[in-house]
Amino acid sequence: MRTIGILGGMSWESTLEYYRLLNQGVVRRLGGLHSAPLLLHSFDFAQIAAMQSAGDWPGLGALLGKAAKGLAQAGADAMIIATNTMHLVAREVESACNLPVLHIAQAAGEAARASGCSRVGLLGTRFTMETGVYADELRARFGIETLIPDDGDRDFVHHAIYEELVRGLFSEKTRRGFREVISRLSAAGAEGVILGCTEIPILIKPEDASIPLFDTTALHSKMAVDWMLS
Repeated sequence: MRTIGILGGMSWESTLEYYRLLNQGVVRRLGGLHSAPLLLHSFDFAQIAAMQSAGDWPGLGALLGKAAKGLAQAGADAMIIATNTMHLVAREVESACNLPVLHIAQAAGEAARASGCSRVGLLGTRFTMETGVYADELRARFGIETLIPDDGDRDFVHHAIYEELVRGLFSEKTRRGFREVISRLSAAGAEGVILGCTEIPILIKPEDASIPLFDTTALHSKMAVDWMLS
C-alpha cells in the first residue's frame, strides 16, 4: 500500500470521520489485520478560520503547503485535504509538496456523473459555494452545472457550519433547516446535492432528501483508498 498524507483538523470532527472511513475501506478490501498507512497533520482550526475570515488565502496556501511538505518528507506518497473549503489552495499545496493532491470535487463529480446528474446543488461554506472550487471542476471535467442556494439559505448553511457542526453540535432544528434548503434546490432543478462540507454528512443522511445526496467525506475517502491500493 502507498501512504496518504492527511491535512486535517479543519475541523477535527470530520477528520475523525476520514480516519474511520479510510481504515474501514482498507479492511473491506484486504481483510484480516490490515489498516490504512496514514500520516496526519492536524491544524488548530481557530487559526485557519480566522485567516479564512480575513481573506488571507495566500497565507493559507503557504501554511497548508508547509505542512504538506513536512508530510512528504515523512514519507507520504500523495495528499488529501480533509475539508472542502481548503481545496481553494489545492494547487499551492500540490506545488509545495510536489505530490499529487487527490481532489475532493473530482470524487464528487465522478459520483454525480455515475448517478446521471447534469445539474447538482451545492451546500458548504460561503467560500465553497461562492467560488469555483466545485463549479469550475464539475463543469470542466464532467459537464455538470452547479446550483447554489439563495443568499438567505447560504447564510443559514455557513452559520450552521461554523457555529454548530465544526463544534460537534448536531441539532434536529438545524437538520430540518438543511432539509428545507435541499428541497428548494431540488425545486430549482437540482438532480442531486453535493454535501460540500465534510461535517454536513454527519448531520444529513440520504433519507433526509428525495434526490441523491453526495457525501464528500465518504467519496473522498474512497478515492484515497482506491489510490492507496492501486
